[in-house]
Amino acid sequence: MKIDLENNAINYHYDKFPPNSLNYEKFLDPLLRATDAVARYDQMLKNMHNSEILLAPLRSQEAVISSRMEGTISTMDEILKYEADQNFETENNTNVRTEVIETFLYQRTLMATQQAIEDGYPLSQSLLKSIHQGLLSFGRGASKSPGEFKNEQNYLADKLKKKILFVPISPEKLGEGLDKLFHYINNSTYHPLIKTGIAHVEFESLHPFKDGNGRIGRMLITLMLWRAKTISAPHFYISGYLEENKDLYIDTMRRVSEFGDWEGWCSFFLEAVEQQAIKNLSIAEEIRTLYEEMKTVFADTLSSKWSVNALDFMFTNPVFRNNRFTTNSGIPAASAARFTRVLLEKNIIVTMEEASGRKAALHSFEPLMQLVRV
Repeated sequence: MKIDLENNAINYHYDKFPPNSLNYEKFLDPLLRATDAVARYDQMLKNMHNSEILLAPLRSQEAVISSRMEGTISTMDEILKYEADQNFETENNTNVRTEVIETFLYQRTLMATQQAIEDGYPLSQSLLKSIHQGLLSFGRGASKSPGEFKNEQNYLADKLKKKILFVPISPEKLGEGLDKLFHYINNSTYHPLIKTGIAHVEFESLHPFKDGNGRIGRMLITLMLWRAKTISAPHFYISGYLEENKDLYIDTMRRVSEFGDWEGWCSFFLEAVEQQAIKNLSIAEEIRTLYEEMKTVFADTLSSKWSVNALDFMFTNPVFRNNRFTTNSGIPAASAARFTRVLLEKNIIVTMEEASGRKAALHSFEPLMQLVRV
């Protein structure tokens, strides 16, 4: 496809990062609102004794939405089915769509990176390459130099209109640009929300890889806010708002390079954080309420000391193969088999695929799936 390289393409803002100063008055109100919204969301996280179990589906949701912004279309059901089939020789994955695997890799890479940071690895160029390697290790991205920075000029293009929207930093200047970015990330004293927003737009403007930049850039938002202790657990995802406002998102980023409008970008980013925090809080509270309701339902229905184990497994794995439930839930196999029969009878779980040959039946925990499908 031939793309017009002229037509008012915006070029990277050489020698303009980091901004010398910011006029906080231009985004003080958005900053206060975003800070308050994130604090309320984080208080809910702190009050959850098991946020990793309860909010695991939000990571899958983020993987679906963030990947969808780059044209990789998959569904929560597909991703969770693929995840359910991992590590089982009985499953033949040759018929799984590439888009599903790519989205699954996003989720897995995010989890691996969170673990790396927890283990003490700093946000660095090395970690960035590791993220990229994990994200593009299979599928269409495997041919786009996984784990390697770009060595040719790349572009952000409107493929429908066949025109260039933005020309990122040149490969020759990329090393210097990344050095500045990580120096800023590790040394800037700006408010964490402001620092995260500015680092995000700078990363996207550098566009250091052939592919996967958008997904990694959005991943870095979660990681930076968590590392700064703005959120106490790595469960803050912003792609939903950015997808809903994609044109404004792109235009506001371009204005940084075109006009030096860092304040305008900060205002947009803080609005995104505020609105997403409000939405995340609502979804998380619905999930927590469902968990408390289901705790009673499972106890009454299963009449077993293992009822909470079953519930925790299904919140962590809302789509699952029956053999995974019987072997990975920590419940005696005979009890787990009985639980499956009872929960199916009560329509608490539903069968997505019947057992076939050596392949176990596939079930869905619908009360939770109905909350998190996108």
